[in-house]
Amino acid sequence: MTIPRRAVLHGLAGLGALAAWPRGARAFGASSRLDIAELMLAQGTVSRPSAWSYLLSELQRTTSVVCEPRSVEVSPETAELFEHPFAVLLVDGALPEPSDAMIEKLGAFLAYGGFLFIDDTTGGQDRAADRSVRGLIARLFPNRPLATLPAEHSLHRAFFLMRDGTPGRLAQPRWMEGVTVGTLTPVVYGQTDLSGALLRSVTGQPALPCTPGGERQRTEALKVGVNLVLYALTANYKNDQVHIRELMLRRRLR
Repeated sequence: MTIPRRAVLHGLAGLGALAAWPRGARAFGASSRLDIAELMLAQGTVSRPSAWSYLLSELQRTTSVVCEPRSVEVSPETAELFEHPFAVLLVDGALPEPSDAMIEKLGAFLAYGGFLFIDDTTGGQDRAADRSVRGLIARLFPNRPLATLPAEHSLHRAFFLMRDGTPGRLAQPRWMEGVTVGTLTPVVYGQTDLSGALLRSVTGQPALPCTPGGERQRTEALKVGVNLVLYALTANYKNDQVHIRELMLRRRLR
């Protein structure tokens, strides 16, 4: 049985579970319509709003998920983060050293059921970007390793069945990586420039070529995006109840 993760979070909020957090961080999303938060840092990040509006439009057309096809730029150090259950961090260079406030907010966001997708838009070519991403994840999860998600991971069958890795603008033969806590994977890291495959021009056409597979590869990348969102929003009810209670007591994923 599956239920929307947002519904679980609203139920917990109704019980006063988030009362200790600042005003504005009470629950995820005042609206029932899904949008995407782009986390913006002082350096090393990029915004691609047309990629996410396209993904959410296609998600709404393909599934029963009700969306607001847009992205919102959010600082990961603010309570606004808690208004958006699905967040992305697009990396195009070395990130600044994360502050304690950023780690605290992101840790709470993930503990309360938020999901973070980190997209290396360089396709793994910028080593400094990759090192800083891994450093950020290590700060968030000092006792839990970042590991390649196996082919049988539920992310790869959340809606579409992915058999040959998770392509983006670059079709590298690899699965994404993630940090798993119990049965949940709240952070996923990809190095195939997924957002680049979804990015649209002002005319609504694809903005960047997908190599080497062209438009067929772009279609597969869109399926990956749909799977990411649906995985973030749905989970096994019984397992979620156990792990959310544990994480709420500890207040963060460690």
